[in-house]
Amino acid sequence: MNNAPTTTKTKKALFWATTGLSVLALGGIGAADLARAPQMLAGLAHLGYPAYFAPILGAWKLAGVAALLAPGLPRLKEWAYAGFFFTLTGAAMSHAASGDPAGKILFPLVLLGVVMTSWALRPARAAGVPGQATASPDLSAARRV
Repeated sequence: MNNAPTTTKTKKALFWATTGLSVLALGGIGAADLARAPQMLAGLAHLGYPAYFAPILGAWKLAGVAALLAPGLPRLKEWAYAGFFFTLTGAAMSHAASGDPAGKILFPLVLLGVVMTSWALRPARAAGVPGQATASPDLSAARRV
């Protein structure tokens, strides 16, 4: 019994579920940053960051979301995933350094888990992109020589 089609379908469904959740969360947070929402500015001030940091973070988060949703562009997607990794680990460390409760430290780490699951389940891309599965050449003819 071959479970490959089911496994492939499950992997694809999980990829889109985690990517969709990542895009919704980071897109919403990025839009709030870009709009300089009062709660975002207050949160940044609490962490010791200046208000002008909000639209910078927001623009980059929205650019990363766009990269994840765009067809193709595997290298750009890798950069977006890396940027989200740095942003979310930085947020968790900033909350920890500010003495915030565990929930505020764990939220970015849980979101990071969702983002990294999306990264781990991403479809195979063109050859030459590190970390991507590619078809192996058939060497059976060479072995017969």
